[in-house]
Amino acid sequence: MKVSFKKSLFALVASSALLLAACGTAQKDNNKNGSNGNEKKVLHVGTEATFPPFEFVDKGELTGFDVELLNALGEEAGYKIDMKNTGWDSMLAGLDSKDLDIGMSGITIKKDRLKSYDFSDPYYESEGFLILFKDNVEIKNAEDLKNLKVGVQNGTTGAEAAESVVGQNSKNISKYESSGLMFQALLSGSVDAAVTDKPVAEEYIKQNPDSNIKSVEDKERFKPEYYGIAFQKGSPYKEDFDKALSTLIENGKYTEIYKKWFDEEPKLDSLKDAKTYIDSLREEK
Repeated sequence: MKVSFKKSLFALVASSALLLAACGTAQKDNNKNGSNGNEKKVLHVGTEATFPPFEFVDKGELTGFDVELLNALGEEAGYKIDMKNTGWDSMLAGLDSKDLDIGMSGITIKKDRLKSYDFSDPYYESEGFLILFKDNVEIKNAEDLKNLKVGVQNGTTGAEAAESVVGQNSKNISKYESSGLMFQALLSGSVDAAVTDKPVAEEYIKQNPDSNIKSVEDKERFKPEYYGIAFQKGSPYKEDFDKALSTLIENGKYTEIYKKWFDEEPKLDSLKDAKTYIDSLREEK
């Protein structure tokens, strides 16, 4: 009896130990995916939040069209979004170093950028650029920039647009790390004019009605561009977000968010045409 009891006790302890070990392994496996294996994967996102109405800080919180759209895309694709105001250069550096999964900040999809990053299908058509200037300056089109001091945000297509007129290494172009600093330079008179994306310029004038800032558009010189979500090269998330974007366009959620921020209907046919154009850029790179 004693021998049998000892054997039984040993077997019980051994089996309990195996059970606990198995539970520990399962717990580790569950922790990889969150509690109960159902917690959404967190994607880390960088942005430059001085670009209203796309991304800006309001009462300490990130908000804007890009912010709301990305959260909706993440929800549809099954991811949790952790978005931080990193600044433009740090956003791109974070993608390069793989510290960030996504960059979203009104980023124009361009052939040279496609060499370094993967981009989603286009989610916004920017109708070119606007030239902003104080009411004591006379500007009729882009050619009038040639004899003026021009402010731009460094590393943006707005900077490239201004350089295409004034000259790439012109001393008359001042580059700023954010659109906010660029606007401040315009207000203070440090520059005579500024070139930026049309919706950003329009939002600035709307929010600053007493600034005496005017704008002019030059559709011949400044052509439409298309924004995309930037991913690390070879990212596994691009396909999920492309599918999510297609779903949100089809079910009307994209239009709902768009109208909230721009108070007009989105040009969905233009986005479809833009997708074909962007696909051609991918083939050329």
